[in-house]
Amino acid sequence: MTRVSPVFLALLGATVLGGALAALESNAARIAGVVLLVLGGWATSLCLHEWGHAFTAYRNGDWSVQAKGYLSLDPRRYTDVGLSIVLPLIFVAIGGIPLPGGAVWINRAALRSRRAESLVSLAGPLMNLALGMLLAAAVATLPMPIGLAAGLSYLAFLQVIAFVLNVLPIPGLDGYGAIEPWLSPQARLFGEKARPWAPLVLFLVLIGVPVVGSVFFGLAYLVFSAVGGDSAAALQGAALFRFWQ
Repeated sequence: MTRVSPVFLALLGATVLGGALAALESNAARIAGVVLLVLGGWATSLCLHEWGHAFTAYRNGDWSVQAKGYLSLDPRRYTDVGLSIVLPLIFVAIGGIPLPGGAVWINRAALRSRRAESLVSLAGPLMNLALGMLLAAAVATLPMPIGLAAGLSYLAFLQVIAFVLNVLPIPGLDGYGAIEPWLSPQARLFGEKARPWAPLVLFLVLIGVPVVGSVFFGLAYLVFSAVGGDSAAALQGAALFRFWQ
């Protein structure tokens, strides 16, 4: 049995502390709480996203993920900490599009089928969607202070954005990984060449072309509403999180 990493538990503890602060009446405590809740919650979700990939791979034949420590939820195991954890946190902190985060190296030759390969790729973004749904349901059904509801709603919206972004069929993203096993050898070769730069081009287009960005965020809000998210509370959470703007 794999033991859960104490680093992950520390991130989870920081998230809970942020929620407690966000529930207070003091405006300063509420702002600090929402910031800590969102940053801690996002870091926690990055670990869960990668764990989803690894656990699905383990269940489908790649037992090497356990030896690599991927099942421990330790963020230090998910490639480079700076690129996988710190940089995505910075993007969230400045109000940008949440980056996909880290990566786990899967031995796809050990997986039992092309269907298993697709499931491994989809497991990460589906984890984000599940987290978004759980957070949205908590806000909708449980009575809670407005600061906590706003922070949780914004965190839920970030999960939905991560889901929508990751399921796009673009090389380097999980959506492409889900269809890659079913493509022709020529298409897979092109995807392999495009993998290093395609996500960067996507981010530049989303940021630099307003129409594309509007369509993307419109789709994200549509999914957020479909899973029961409170858009008004999410906007309030975003305002508290980016208090300096």
